[in-house]
Amino acid sequence: MISLSVLDLSFVTSGSTPAQALRNTLDLASHTDRLGFTRFWVAEHHNLPSVASGAPDIMIGQIAAVTERIRVGSGGVMLPNHAPLMVAERFKLLEALYPDRIDLGLGRAPGTDPVTSYALRRMQEERGRDDFLERLQELMLLETKSFPPEHPFRRIEIMPSGVPLPPIWLLGSSDYSAHLSARLGLGFGFAHHFATHDAADSMLSYRNGFQPSQWRAEPHAILTVAIICAETDDEAERLASSADLNFVRRMRGEFGPIPSPEEALAYPYTPSEREMIRRNRERLFVGSPDTVRQKLQPLIDETKADELMVTSAMHDHAARKRSYDLVARIGFTAPNRT
Repeated sequence: MISLSVLDLSFVTSGSTPAQALRNTLDLASHTDRLGFTRFWVAEHHNLPSVASGAPDIMIGQIAAVTERIRVGSGGVMLPNHAPLMVAERFKLLEALYPDRIDLGLGRAPGTDPVTSYALRRMQEERGRDDFLERLQELMLLETKSFPPEHPFRRIEIMPSGVPLPPIWLLGSSDYSAHLSARLGLGFGFAHHFATHDAADSMLSYRNGFQPSQWRAEPHAILTVAIICAETDDEAERLASSADLNFVRRMRGEFGPIPSPEEALAYPYTPSEREMIRRNRERLFVGSPDTVRQKLQPLIDETKADELMVTSAMHDHAARKRSYDLVARIGFTAPNRT
């Protein structure tokens, strides 16, 4: 069977609060730890009323403290928003406290709108260009102490010393991070849940182009998908109506809390909005365990994924936990990678 993991965004829901969303994330982490999931990753988004946390490093420490064996990481830290040295310090600290349980997933986008991105970076050096690759290189050189002898950064000792940087993963929704992570010998995570690029193209490009490195000897590709699972197809469809309305509102630039199924089912969708939902359902796997297996297994086989990471944007926390219960029992078959 293919290993299963979790991506949780601490979604805020209508009738609740962001503080409760954060507590729900901790509860879900404990729940999926007991279920045997491999990883639990949290994301970095800013100025989104639907997402409670913009600080994955803080959440990682809290999650690791209430779990026992599950790996905890970032899905991901948006590197353009942070100095590489600060990222290294914080994740080495986490690794020191929770050895062999931390992952460092890195994203290339700012995770927010242009104004908020400017507010996040305005006290940094203004470069006016995409400097992700430069920041990534600096992070890796800091870890390996590979700056030239005359470079001032060579004298920097990252504390806590003697602690390795956690495994690095590059995250993406196109082929850019696939090619880059393959060339650098890093792990790769593909965001099928919002990507428009073909998942198989990115993941097979990564696998075929992977070059072993000091970071990783073999490729490892994570396929992140959105799943809403319930005991019956009808109940799953009812729960998924929240995600449908949430998607329509996001396409209008409205990023409010996730609505309830009752609100979503009463919404007067226009024909164009129903078509938007239909197209988005190609990236959302909804149904009973058997239905989800039938829909998703072909994609797992096609992408030759090493791992399946599940995200579930649902209004009811108990239903979300139940969805992960059911997903854990599906038993997706690991693809043939030869």
